[in-house]
Amino acid sequence: MRSTHRRGRLTKAGDALGTAKGTPKVQQHAALVERMVGTVACLGSSNTAGGALAYDWVNELERRPRNHELEILNFGVRGDRVCDLLRRMPDVIATAPDKVIIWIGGVDVLAGLSPKARRLLALGRQPPEAPTAAGFHETLGAIVRRLKMGTEAAIGLCSLPPIGEDPEPVNAFQQALNDRITEYSAIIADVAHTERCAYIPVGEALAARIDGEPGRSYPGFHLLPLCRDAFRAVALRQSPDAIGDANGWRYHTDGLHLNTRAGLIAANLVQRFLDG
Repeated sequence: MRSTHRRGRLTKAGDALGTAKGTPKVQQHAALVERMVGTVACLGSSNTAGGALAYDWVNELERRPRNHELEILNFGVRGDRVCDLLRRMPDVIATAPDKVIIWIGGVDVLAGLSPKARRLLALGRQPPEAPTAAGFHETLGAIVRRLKMGTEAAIGLCSLPPIGEDPEPVNAFQQALNDRITEYSAIIADVAHTERCAYIPVGEALAARIDGEPGRSYPGFHLLPLCRDAFRAVALRQSPDAIGDANGWRYHTDGLHLNTRAGLIAANLVQRFLDG
């Protein structure tokens, strides 16, 4: 996580130019442009954190010239569930963000369906109870309300991308994933509507692509493929895209984490939120 924190601010073009107010030049520029100089906080789990197995869409936003006035902070933490994110709110609020992007829930979905995943993801943390849709709804709403009370930030909630790439599966675990992703994304949309936040349809955009070119099922959570892919990334220094290609995925690295193709779709949708 980045340690740099700076409060965002709105500046007129005249102030940015460093010239005296009231001059024709300043009046002309102030009438044409008002620039946002501010802080953006990106919250989520591994698909937000980026790293060895996930495309870093936050870094992609940072590199774009149109965002050069923004300080973009990555609060993504691998393995985070919505309950973990709630505990991080004091750190997020302390940065006084102008905009907040929340992309959380994929780990909750996986941990709710796979006891093995739940045990692994609980390592080094207080072992959580099995997540539920009702608990996710309540906690996500609490996160948004904490942000609204502690900041003046505009908040965008991202829907969940598919896990696996089979929209009409025979495999029961993949079907359960599809159903749960749909359920949790509906909850995210409901919280966005109730709390008057922006809704960023990442899941819908990726699902539409996958519907057009379906691929592999995600048959279950298994530790061996994760270890193999971690070895490829760390020891062999293979990129997420190379690992995804070797595994036979079109939009994922391993069925869970997004590759460049999918990550750019997400980044472009978040960019629309940043552009207002």
